[in-house]
Amino acid sequence: MNSNAGMARPPGDAPRQTILIVDDTPQNLTLLGELLLPLYRVRAANSGERALRAAAAQAPDLILLDVMMPGMDGYEVLERLRADPATQAIPVIFVTAMDSSENEEHGLAAGAVDYITKPINPAITLARVHTHLELKQARDRLSDQNRWLEREVARRLSENLLIQDLSVRALACLGEARDNETGQHIVRTQAYVEILARYLAPDPRYREALAGTRLGMIVTAAPLHDIGKVGVPDATLLKPGRLTAEEFAIMKLHPTIGANAIDKAMHQALAAADDAAAEQAVGAFAFLEVAREISLNHHEKWDGSGYPTGLAGEAIPVSARLMALADAFDALMTRRVYKPPMSLTQTIQIIREGRGTHFDPAVVDAFMACRDQFAEIAARYVDPERQPSA
Repeated sequence: MNSNAGMARPPGDAPRQTILIVDDTPQNLTLLGELLLPLYRVRAANSGERALRAAAAQAPDLILLDVMMPGMDGYEVLERLRADPATQAIPVIFVTAMDSSENEEHGLAAGAVDYITKPINPAITLARVHTHLELKQARDRLSDQNRWLEREVARRLSENLLIQDLSVRALACLGEARDNETGQHIVRTQAYVEILARYLAPDPRYREALAGTRLGMIVTAAPLHDIGKVGVPDATLLKPGRLTAEEFAIMKLHPTIGANAIDKAMHQALAAADDAAAEQAVGAFAFLEVAREISLNHHEKWDGSGYPTGLAGEAIPVSARLMALADAFDALMTRRVYKPPMSLTQTIQIIREGRGTHFDPAVVDAFMACRDQFAEIAARYVDPERQPSA
């Protein structure tokens, strides 16, 4: 009787699965090889060392492993297979003359997927081999699907983050269009904020405020710091020269205007969302809350003399402290309708003098450590020369 009768054969155009037989007895290798060859590709190794080399060179789909071998026994072979990431997932069936329940428990506890006793029963051996190969195929398909899902989730997350970034930049550019002297102000200040944030992230005083996704949200939200300027009249926003006290009072409203606009957007979105959408919006709202705190507080000063609410010291959110220095550095370094640009040396001196009064001392220290990077960004993203009006 043909012992392979009734076993499912792989389609003719599909590659046959590979089985590695490990046994130091030639007749056992021959017996198992003849049994399996009609259905599978078969490789053989007559020692544990050769089995490990063969599995590492080209991982088989299944290993039939004798337990009792001279030198390295089957338990040690299995232990080494499981310790190697390249071979740890290969299913191993122990084949042995030891038939006690204790031996079987030992083999299964060591990581074998099954246990076949000698002398082997051909039909049972083929059935168990077939079953474990099918299980491996199912696991491989599931693993492939999981990898595809992970890539798809990563792709969509990247796409969503890009859309978020583009939306933020579009809004920031809308505000910038009202104040076109600032040129690439949002690009430069975003880079400055990221430099400061990454420098301070390991500091225990700033670790929590810049942990996880928080740092990325701060950097992404930085371009919205002046979004409130869309609510400032042109006569004030674009006035050349120094503002009057009344005009400066109007200009000082822009942090509150921006923060209120962001707050209103969050409330309107939440009111229009169902419960499921509201739960999913937590991440987006966290980002918008960061944008709101930057917009509202980036003109606050460390000594409490800033606006709009006169916050001082650590009461000022870390995100706004970073933005305050980045914004001031860029304002000093670039031409505005009301002033010429300052030199890098002058700007560094003014920032240093503002330590502990205008700026968080630790943020100034971070700036001083990274001032060459600031200078590089300022030189890379220089505002283009404006053409004179016709």
